[in-house]
Amino acid sequence: MNPSEMRIADPDVSRVANEADILDELLSLPGANVLELGCGKADKTRLLAHTAASVLALEVDRIQLARNQAADKPDNVRFEYGGAENIPAADASFDIVLMFKSLHHVPVELMDDTFSEIRRVLKPGGVAYISEPVYAGDFNEILRMFHDEKTVREAAFAAEVNAVSTRRLSLLKQTFFLQPMHFEDFSQFENQVLKVTHTEHKLSPELVDAVRAKFSEHMAPGGANFHMPIRVDLFRREPA
Repeated sequence: MNPSEMRIADPDVSRVANEADILDELLSLPGANVLELGCGKADKTRLLAHTAASVLALEVDRIQLARNQAADKPDNVRFEYGGAENIPAADASFDIVLMFKSLHHVPVELMDDTFSEIRRVLKPGGVAYISEPVYAGDFNEILRMFHDEKTVREAAFAAEVNAVSTRRLSLLKQTFFLQPMHFEDFSQFENQVLKVTHTEHKLSPELVDAVRAKFSEHMAPGGANFHMPIRVDLFRREPA
């Protein structure tokens, strides 16, 4: 796919899916040595470990990293400190590199370095799977009230396009889908979104009330449901 054909969003996307299903469709994990950049709470890490030969999961949030290292984990998983722009691994170490909604958290001035590093640590013929939230939808309307990510998400996409334009990686496929999200109540939203350790959200009481009111528009007897639009870009390091 040419860089000019890459799309940051698909306004007509209608497929509802969990990302685990997308992973199964796009990747062959059995026997693979996998690197996950920005693993967060490591939910996907543990999923990958079911089939991958090994998973190195890196995280720069030291609070979350300590929690991951203290928790029980599969024998084929290692949790270590490291950023995507400076990966602590040897050249051509991995079959697959993954970033789940974490590229836009990399400082903008380091995003290009991230793709140079991904290319460096991938084996020739290896693939990079990068999923990013699309700036659209009801959930995004709530999020941007206190944490507007429009600029950094656009910068992340621009870095992807640049990686293809400079032939560090080739783009195999773009996939768009709607990821279902459920919150029992505003308290769960507050704990999972407002109080994350990787970003310090400082909201005034008035803004918290406004966010609560906006969230409440989506509350039903069973809780609040959203569909977050997601873009997955699948890259490959071409053999020499």
